Amino acid sequence: MGTVLGAFVARAGIQIDLVTRNAQHVAVLSSAGARVILPSGGQFVQKVNAMLPEQMSGLYDVIFLMTKQRENARIADFLSSYLAPDGVLCTTQNGLPEYGLAKSLGGERVLGCAVSWGATYISPGCVQLTSSPDAMTFSLGSPFGDVKKLTAVREILSSAGKVTVEENFIGARWSKLIINSAFSTLSAVTSLTFGKIASGLKSRAVVQAMLNEGISCALLCGVTPQKIQGKDIVKWLSYSGPVKKAVSYLLIPFAVKKHAGIVSGMYYDLIAGRRCDADFVCGEVVKHAESSGANVPVTRAALNLIRAVERGELCVSPDNISLLLPVARGKCENFDNF
Repeated sequence: MGTVLGAFVARAGIQIDLVTRNAQHVAVLSSAGARVILPSGGQFVQKVNAMLPEQMSGLYDVIFLMTKQRENARIADFLSSYLAPDGVLCTTQNGLPEYGLAKSLGGERVLGCAVSWGATYISPGCVQLTSSPDAMTFSLGSPFGDVKKLTAVREILSSAGKVTVEENFIGARWSKLIINSAFSTLSAVTSLTFGKIASGLKSRAVVQAMLNEGISCALLCGVTPQKIQGKDIVKWLSYSGPVKKAVSYLLIPFAVKKHAGIVSGMYYDLIAGRRCDADFVCGEVVKHAESSGANVPVTRAALNLIRAVERGELCVSPDNISLLLPVARGKCENFDNF
């Protein structure tokens, strides 16, 4: 996603550096440019300035953080040496990363951005945009009040897509968290795209239950989820009775139509034998459920399933839907072990 964003920003004539620990990626980006494959099958190549972290120098007015969250404290400490005195770090990570980053940098230097699109790494120098280009939206804001350079960050992101400065920023964050907790988690443990999850009858039932749990948790936490790309997820995807449940079930494929090709980044971590960011996605919902009293059995079961995969006790497979389906249907309460 960082390569896609960097390519769009550079194509707009804005000076930007792309920093990654992937040495092969840096080598190809530096020599041949960034190749971005579009969902339509078209593509473009953009010259970019890429480097390894140890090659960074000087001070940056804006740093976009698009890494995994597990090492945020260490990364924030490293980046603090390269952030201008009046500069800001804007995190586009999933979950609710702003609070942890503010502990390292101060809330006045942290902006948050919930992004509603996806991308996949294909090979060194080549990435694929897996959402429709018209779905490249950015919900920008801060839970800490006014932050310097918000206007500058908005202008940079506008070169890649539509930017909305959210007054209800935590509501926007939670809306994205709810979607990721359901779809990204199931994609990670099944290898399925968002579109295949939404179209499968059994997988849709599981994702529907997780969406409803996430919405209920947010509301019990005193958060009003914000609309995503004009869609009110509380209105259309939450339910308490059979009629609304039937309606939400029918609407789920339409809700992710523009993002049908996305495969969760957590999936690539799991198949590589690495720990993924589940603690900061579905785990974030579980954590808030414990403090708010929300009932999230399917989300908790999905988190436990991911942990079982990380321990090597289960494999990533579409068959994992069958382990979650009884919990989603209320026929199984033993979700702590698989």
